[in-house]
Amino acid sequence: MKKLLAIAMTLVLTSCGLGTSGGVVPSGSLSGPLKSTQRLDGLSIGVGSKNFQEQIILGKMAGILLQSAGAKVKDLTNMPGSDTSRQAMLQDQIQFSWEYTGTAWISYMGHETGIPDKQQQYDAVAKEDREKNGLIWLKPAPMNNSYGFAVTRKTAERLKISKLSQIESLPAKERTFCVESEFANRNDGFEPMLKHYGVPLGSGVPRNNVRTLDTGAVYAATSNGDCLFGEIYTTDGRIKSLDLVVLADDKKYFPAYNVVPVVNKKVLDQYPQLPKLFEPVSDKLTDEVLIDLNAQVDVDGREPADVAMDWLVNEGFVLRD
Repeated sequence: MKKLLAIAMTLVLTSCGLGTSGGVVPSGSLSGPLKSTQRLDGLSIGVGSKNFQEQIILGKMAGILLQSAGAKVKDLTNMPGSDTSRQAMLQDQIQFSWEYTGTAWISYMGHETGIPDKQQQYDAVAKEDREKNGLIWLKPAPMNNSYGFAVTRKTAERLKISKLSQIESLPAKERTFCVESEFANRNDGFEPMLKHYGVPLGSGVPRNNVRTLDTGAVYAATSNGDCLFGEIYTTDGRIKSLDLVVLADDKKYFPAYNVVPVVNKKVLDQYPQLPKLFEPVSDKLTDEVLIDLNAQVDVDGREPADVAMDWLVNEGFVLRD
């Protein structure tokens, strides 16, 4: 099956020429802690991302930094899905992307379960990808775009609930969930999570208490009270705009999904200054920062490239030309 998937992805990549709606990448001059970074003149590099807003923002951010350092960037952000992005990286059609530790460990490398400890998960992924694929994981960002569950602030106050373990103490009629189809079927997804928290599907959570919806519809349904517990991504901008309360994963079920700049080893060997370009930026990428940046796109309707550029300028990493 994995071989067939790789063949299919290869056909997609070659037949469409990696066509994406990447668009224009702004450029400026490096500033502040990046000003002394050795320039990347002569580097031609493909930058990719998946096709959701956080990835596109981060991809644009990388493109801006690389261009501002003198590299020639091919913008291949907004590729359709994780598998396409990963195959592009493996086939050297892109040489840089931001990737999530848990996604790589489970979806790409085929491990059954993730590692909740952030450092251990990063170390394991970085080691395996370097040894098997020649891909180098740079310093991880503190932001952790994991799965989670949220409730409205009104629900949190009414039930006095702040963590997932408290679901077990609620009456079965209150255990209503909205989830997306991918999470419902993942081996690190919904049913194993319910079992981990002592409310197995079918007994602890009646099956008719669960609704499977598109991602955007999950947020709306949770906000509207159609279900009490909505599956969310922990850095999604809609958390802020809908005033949702994310429940703590206090029994540490979900793997770590820290985002990390990943670069082809051949490129890094030729341009060893790349880590110095990205480390100060990664250090600033917290959950709160990404929630705000994502909200500017998802809620306010701004262009990801503009959001990325404004943040880099405001943080003192780039000066506009």
